[in-house]
Amino acid sequence: MILEQLKYPIGEFEKPAIISAELITKWIAVIEEFPVKIKSITNSLSKEELRLKYHPNGWNIKQVVHHCADSHMNAFIRFKLALTEENPTIKPYDESLWANLTDGNNNDISSSLQIIEGIHAKWSLLIKSLQEDELNKTFHHPESNKKYILKEVIGIYAWHCNHHFAHIEQAIRLKEQF
Repeated sequence: MILEQLKYPIGEFEKPAIISAELITKWIAVIEEFPVKIKSITNSLSKEELRLKYHPNGWNIKQVVHHCADSHMNAFIRFKLALTEENPTIKPYDESLWANLTDGNNNDISSSLQIIEGIHAKWSLLIKSLQEDELNKTFHHPESNKKYILKEVIGIYAWHCNHHFAHIEQAIRLKEQF
């Protein structure tokens, strides 16, 4: 496998030309189901298996789980900022540096799984309540200098859930190759 395939086992996110209500509903379902899926795939992994990587210089499974908690907390806060402010500029963070902090390398992933479960419950409830005008609210990301529309961000994070779930599956499938 080439490195790009290992990094993006489901491909990169592609914004659809039209974001329909049906598509948003599908994306919300992915976000809602993610906590159960990630708990299910990781609940029987040993400490050694949590160290498996999905590509040679990639994160290990425990870092992926901790990253999802960090990333999705940030995403939820960005949603709330966009809903309560006019196109707020969000605070970026260095995911790689966060993943290498002590909590990002902790063998006990239970706290991150709890965060994912709680954030996704609140986030799903919030997203399901949004009206069309709210789905079109935005935030500004200073690193990309791009304005993100919330309905697109729902898709990005549905993809993000599937992307990192595929990383965990890949690390388990390719056991100890990296």
